[in-house]
Amino acid sequence: MKKTGMVVVLVIAAVLAGWWWGGRDKPALPQYRTEAVDRGDISAEVSANGTLNPVTLVNVGTQVSGTVRRIHADYNQQVKAGQVLAELDPALFQAALAQSTANLASAQAQLELAEANAARMQTLFKQEFVSRQELDQALAARAQAAAQVQQARAQVTRDQTNFGLSVIRSPVDGTVVNRQVDVGQTVAASFQTPTLFQIGKDLTRMQIDSNVSEADIGQIKVGQPVKFRVDAFPDTEYSGEVRQVRLNAKTEQNVVTYNVVVDVANPDLVLLPGMTANLRVQVETRSNVLRVPTVALRFRPQTTGSATETPKARGSAVYMLADGKPVRVAVRTGISDKAMTEIASGDLKAGDAVIVADLSAKKDSGMPRGRLF
Repeated sequence: MKKTGMVVVLVIAAVLAGWWWGGRDKPALPQYRTEAVDRGDISAEVSANGTLNPVTLVNVGTQVSGTVRRIHADYNQQVKAGQVLAELDPALFQAALAQSTANLASAQAQLELAEANAARMQTLFKQEFVSRQELDQALAARAQAAAQVQQARAQVTRDQTNFGLSVIRSPVDGTVVNRQVDVGQTVAASFQTPTLFQIGKDLTRMQIDSNVSEADIGQIKVGQPVKFRVDAFPDTEYSGEVRQVRLNAKTEQNVVTYNVVVDVANPDLVLLPGMTANLRVQVETRSNVLRVPTVALRFRPQTTGSATETPKARGSAVYMLADGKPVRVAVRTGISDKAMTEIASGDLKAGDAVIVADLSAKKDSGMPRGRLF
């Protein structure tokens, strides 16, 4: 009996050992996650980044040089056209104007003397007391004096203009976005006009200057709707519209981009100049189309033995389960919003289940199997 019991125990142990070792080497059956084909709307979009700017940003400078004596406007201040923004020290301009005014008075006195002398010479010439040459010299002196008066008057006008330009005024209604001078600073208007203030004409209307890559620029058209967000308000989505596609390409590190200008309404003034906008241009929208998850188009079976696909099969395709095995279904795709893709043609209908992931592949990617000793 003992021998019989021992034999039974050994047989059971052998069966269990064989089952255990066989079970470890036997591959797990593949399991797939599927999602249903449905109908809905798809909007193809182009993503880009850009910067919010005022539609009109005016750089206010000065045509004359001098020292800033007073500043009447500061950051974020609302200004009107003609309002004084700053004043330069007018001492030199006043002195130049006084000198040119005096020169004008002297020239006018010389003109009066020349006119009297010319009139006298004309009378004497008629009485033949002076020669023709003397009369011509008197007339020439009068004309020269008149020219000097005009020159002196032009100098007075110039000095008056420079004196007026020492007062810096706003050319437009708007908001002071930037101030680049302080009291006591010397500004020199020599080869280029220095910028003293930057004024945004109307901050209730903004624009986004965005950079779109050359691969996507062909899809951008004027009038297309735009959705965008800014980091300051990540939960709020704003709307805009493409106003202009500028032709001046910009190349940085061999990447070619184009500036796409987007009009943005800013009635509550929460969008500030300089903010970074993450925008999506809606290039095309289609309603009630057959669509599948985009990930289904990227799915491929792990082993070719479990699928009907051949190595030469090309083109877009999805996989459906037939008797527990993935079967390739060729399709022709349309537009995509990255999450969903339109199915323009193919043997699919709404409600069909397509494979989006191989769950067994995730299990196999864990710790390798080994033997226990």
